[in-house]
Amino acid sequence: MATPQHTDPSHTKVVVIGAGCAGLATSALLAKLGYEVTCIDRTDTIGGRAFSLATDQAEGFRWDAGPSWYLMPDAFDHFFAMMGTSTDEQLDCPMLDPAYRIYPEHGGMLDVPNGKDKVVGLFESIEPGSGEKLRDYLDSAADAYDIAVRRFLYTTFSSVKQIVTGEVVAKSPQLATLLTTSMKDFAERYVHDTRLLQILTYPAVFLSTRPSAAPSLYHLMSHADLTQGVRYPMGGFTAVMDSMHRLAEQHGATFRLSTEALAITTTPSAAPYAGPLQRAADRLGRIPGPWSRLRHPVADATGVRVRSADGAIVHLPADIVVSCADLHHTETALVPAGYRTFPESWWGSRDPGPSTVLVYLGVKGQLPQLAHHTLLFSDDWTTDFRIVYDRIGDGLPRSSSIYISTPSKTDPGVAPDGHENLFVLIPVPADPNLGHGSVFSGTGSPLVEDIADAAIAQIAQWADIPDLADRIVHRFTAGPADFADRYHAFRGGSIGPAHTLAQSAFFRGANQSARIGNLYYAGGTTVPGVGIPMCLISAENVVKRLRGDLTPDRLEEPLSAPPGGRAAAGR
Repeated sequence: MATPQHTDPSHTKVVVIGAGCAGLATSALLAKLGYEVTCIDRTDTIGGRAFSLATDQAEGFRWDAGPSWYLMPDAFDHFFAMMGTSTDEQLDCPMLDPAYRIYPEHGGMLDVPNGKDKVVGLFESIEPGSGEKLRDYLDSAADAYDIAVRRFLYTTFSSVKQIVTGEVVAKSPQLATLLTTSMKDFAERYVHDTRLLQILTYPAVFLSTRPSAAPSLYHLMSHADLTQGVRYPMGGFTAVMDSMHRLAEQHGATFRLSTEALAITTTPSAAPYAGPLQRAADRLGRIPGPWSRLRHPVADATGVRVRSADGAIVHLPADIVVSCADLHHTETALVPAGYRTFPESWWGSRDPGPSTVLVYLGVKGQLPQLAHHTLLFSDDWTTDFRIVYDRIGDGLPRSSSIYISTPSKTDPGVAPDGHENLFVLIPVPADPNLGHGSVFSGTGSPLVEDIADAAIAQIAQWADIPDLADRIVHRFTAGPADFADRYHAFRGGSIGPAHTLAQSAFFRGANQSARIGNLYYAGGTTVPGVGIPMCLISAENVVKRLRGDLTPDRLEEPLSAPPGGRAAAGR
């Protein structure tokens, strides 16, 4: 267990790098505990990838720039309860029905309804006998979701002993199967129709991977999708970020935007071990999780050197630094070379997941062909995944299985009367060389714009909107280079490192530096993983790390300092 370091939060300075979801959540939780929190972000807005896009040129339109699918409502409920409030007090989140619409490549349309029984009926109507099989599948997904929440998500992976309990041992045969079988192969045990298989396995993309590479333990996503249902926060994820920002400031956190982290400053804390034992420990320490504890911390963070909005280089002193920036960028650019837990050599074989071309459209007139969430699926999407992950193919480097969000179906505040707001996501390889979009630079690269043109034409054809291109009154795009430049995203990935078996749980990364005793990490590039709910959990896990809490249990609601005032612990 960690030893107490900071016993009085009110006299403990914390600098949080990044004001995206994880940075906002971390700032809010630590501020509630009484820490003196300063959160910085290199952009001029909060939310990170979940920022709000609105321009004078597109008056009346507002786009959620990134996340748009509200899943795992229990993660939001728990976060707000820790903050002493509730989701209902902070957000208005109606359930969507249909949850989403699907257009298969060769015609037809499927609406996936809200409610488990209705989804079972849909499956049965398409493939007789699959309805009851789906119930079994969803029961298995619910069980996997339950054990993941109770044992694997709200943990720092600092102790094998705290995770490998009697319950986990009893379930080890089942867990072994789920970890060694892909989502694709697991789903094929239950259904055969291509469309039904795609409904069960498309959530792999939420995990930044493909169904053939994601462990079937992640079929738990079908519980979040088909059983818990799909909601929409009115005002979009902008409303979610605004709520977190507001709560953080109410508890005393300070935000400095247009302030770029240049380096995490350190001071030596002890002489490093010498000899073969330390070299062996260093090698094991590059394996995330408990092995990293074998490495000897040789420094303490003293703050962050930043470039302020006025261009001045200043130092923000800190007792604790939490980086919610991309972990690759943090470790290879912000952490001094001698103190890196995950040096450049560690990243060579890492799977960055996909990148995306994003298209933001303002369209004149109504689009009844589209639901709030619409998915276009290729009949054989293996080719799509190979284009994105393996870089095969001679055509445009983009998937033909794409996603469209039309929040104007639910939220009148995102588009003028008589218009629709479209957010189109096209998976592409993680490669900044594909170029920028127009949203930040004003002019998109030819390849990014060609990919956007192809997607618009595909939507027009598959959803039977022949005049779609002619009705577009505003258009903006973003490409892999934007993710690399704006967010320092590893290889220009847009979601985060893929959730393959080799990049999950103990093997994903660690949320504390092994070499700098009071440097912590949160966000989608570390544990537990990608997505807004995981970012909320990663913020909570920083609190657990500070407390020396090795359990997999959720923290108390509302969050408060432990008895005796020990709110933080370090190495």
